[in-house]
Amino acid sequence: MSFMTKDKFFDREDYLEILRKRILGLKESYRQNIAIIGDESVGKTSIIFKFLNRFQDNFIITVYLEVRPETQAVFVKRFIGVLLYNFLVNSGTYLQEDLDFLIKKSERYIPKTIEKIKVILSALSKRKADWIFAELLSLTESLHRETDKFCVVIFDEFLNLETLGFKNLYREWSKLLILQKNTMHIIVSSMKFKAKGVLSKNLSLLFGNFEVISVLPFDIRTSERYLAERLLALSPKRPLLDFLVHFTGGYPLYLEVISAALSKSGQDNLMGVLEDLIFESSGILHQRFSNYIKRFLDTNYSHDYLSILYLISGGRNKIKDIAHILRKPQKEMAARVHHLLEVDTITRSGDFLKINDRVLAFWLEFVYQERLQSLTFDAKNQKEKFRQNLQKLIHVFYQEARKSLLERCFEVLRLFEDELIQVERKKIRLNHFREIKSLEFHNRRLKEGLIGRSHDSVWIMAFKRERLCEDDIADFSKECKKYRHKMQRRIIVTLQDEIDANTKLRALEEKIWTWDIHSLNQILDLFSKPWVIA
Repeated sequence: MSFMTKDKFFDREDYLEILRKRILGLKESYRQNIAIIGDESVGKTSIIFKFLNRFQDNFIITVYLEVRPETQAVFVKRFIGVLLYNFLVNSGTYLQEDLDFLIKKSERYIPKTIEKIKVILSALSKRKADWIFAELLSLTESLHRETDKFCVVIFDEFLNLETLGFKNLYREWSKLLILQKNTMHIIVSSMKFKAKGVLSKNLSLLFGNFEVISVLPFDIRTSERYLAERLLALSPKRPLLDFLVHFTGGYPLYLEVISAALSKSGQDNLMGVLEDLIFESSGILHQRFSNYIKRFLDTNYSHDYLSILYLISGGRNKIKDIAHILRKPQKEMAARVHHLLEVDTITRSGDFLKINDRVLAFWLEFVYQERLQSLTFDAKNQKEKFRQNLQKLIHVFYQEARKSLLERCFEVLRLFEDELIQVERKKIRLNHFREIKSLEFHNRRLKEGLIGRSHDSVWIMAFKRERLCEDDIADFSKECKKYRHKMQRRIIVTLQDEIDANTKLRALEEKIWTWDIHSLNQILDLFSKPWVIA
């Protein structure tokens, strides 16, 4: 279910522009297939729908199908129906969503393609259709030969094709991807882990390969613009917006549901709104999460999976600690964790684990687990405890927000215990520091920083609220040279969303790591610290 409804679409122009360029490239003999992957409810389908509603080109036919659990026959007929309907849509012909009608109306324009369709449907009725997937996808090239029109085939949740019984699915598909020059494929998946595996093993081609586009949640500024627009009538204060960005992680689904509920309440009643949505059994998000965890309840290791998720939600998020708490072998827990990674419930960053859906994590810790542990099932008592936990969460966020960036980084550095994490594809050892001190830089660009000393290295950090530039890198490099330690980790933290390519290149030359606000918040997440919102 998508709460980021198509009529309430917001932002995402960068993704829409990529789709526009790639699809128009078809007419210029440049065919680039695309794979769109991202978490559930991050807005992938909304992006596709927005694009389809906006896109208009008489020489390009789009064929969008949500791939769902159904019979092979139903899927095949849906594909043919959508292809023919969209072929005829600009013909001025009165259309009906009836396959026989569409075949009859199309036959005068594309007789050879219709002949192929009849062969496919005949084989389908006789259940002699081992070759049917390849023939189905070849219809687009047949249509091109008869009309000079190009086709864009979009499979939403494409991994569900595996459940439809097509033999040699990826082998046959790969052949077509190489040969078809006039058909572009866009595949969409919420199963990031598995989709990446299929793309790297089954659909990795020299010609016809897929450009992977990862759809991310809204960044901080976009999230706040979204909330400010949706809550305009309430004139929300900045601290409320900041907390909601942190709480939702910028996921369009949660921003939409919570802002709609706040608007409906007519007042700044965050506690009551979250109680209704998350705590109450009738709440939209409560029902969503209850349905989500059902996928683990009927498995052999249901108790292990839910115990691991509960521990991670509460900040005990390293395999060795989880194994110790549950009194089970680390190897056994690693196998359970691997399954949770495969189904995209969690991600791994070095030694740390994290639940992808931060609102689900909150529900697991303060609603689901509380009810499991309750001795009396006293709803009133549980509701009061939920409110107390939520109030504490909000209080801690506001308390942390009042601290300086230097102070917050100082506190998180004190938590390092030689763990490994991954930031922007780099594996980083978080050295345990025996000493951490603040620094003052005597230049106009960089004012303050931190130095942390471990037994074998020194970390030197600088902070800048504004956008980084190459001169900042040069100045920081000079400052670092004042310290003679051979094993230096040089890091500049900026509170901006992006760092430009030239600055990154200069930093690479000077062996300086650059962390934007997203990278910083990734680290804060791993230590159960509130986000920095700037």
